[in-house]
Amino acid sequence: MPADKEIDLLYDNGPCLVVMKPGGLLTQAPPGIDSLETRIKRFLKSRDGKSGKVYLGVPHRLDRPVSGAIVFATHARAARRLSEQFEEHLVKKVYWCCVEGDVEPDQGNWHDHVRKIPGKAAAEVVPEGHPEGRSAVLGYRVLARFATGTMLEILLQTGRTHQIRVQAASRGLPLLGDEQYGSRHAFGPSTLDLRQRWIALHARQLSLLHPVSRERIDITAPLPAAWDNIARDRMC
Repeated sequence: MPADKEIDLLYDNGPCLVVMKPGGLLTQAPPGIDSLETRIKRFLKSRDGKSGKVYLGVPHRLDRPVSGAIVFATHARAARRLSEQFEEHLVKKVYWCCVEGDVEPDQGNWHDHVRKIPGKAAAEVVPEGHPEGRSAVLGYRVLARFATGTMLEILLQTGRTHQIRVQAASRGLPLLGDEQYGSRHAFGPSTLDLRQRWIALHARQLSLLHPVSRERIDITAPLPAAWDNIARDRMC
């Protein structure tokens, strides 16, 4: 596949790139394993005619089964400035998701304490005061209701491991396709490879400052075709 067909650019200005990540693809991976980082490096090398190594800073990540907007930097100073924005909670991150079950009320906040389970790529909600628990806060609003669940817009206020997934599942509302946290419904392209399966979680919007010009960047990532079946089942 040609390098320019491997990625879907949403924004490209100076050292700052925003790319549409497909579900089922790692953001980063060891050499020899397909990842979004590898694809972007291959694209940049081809586009810019570079013969040596290509630098690519990765200031944040999306879980493998998640789709949507993700930002990268093509030089170290820009990567550092972007990372600082994430660390200082200056980046606005909006997600869309579909959960099993009926969410009430139509909007609200979820505040839990979440810990990463040692030795596993998983997290869990724990009681307040747990020594390993960290505050996890998000705001939500209902976008639509459909036959098997509810479509939500999520505004993250903290960034914990699998935060949206584990907070939803702890309320009996696992994301569609998220077998790890109890989903009973498949989502996305059919595949026998468990590692390539999608969940119904999409990084819909990113709002941040350009690392050089400091101008505000507002990016919206279109929904992948995998969401079409949900749209057909919409009830409100």
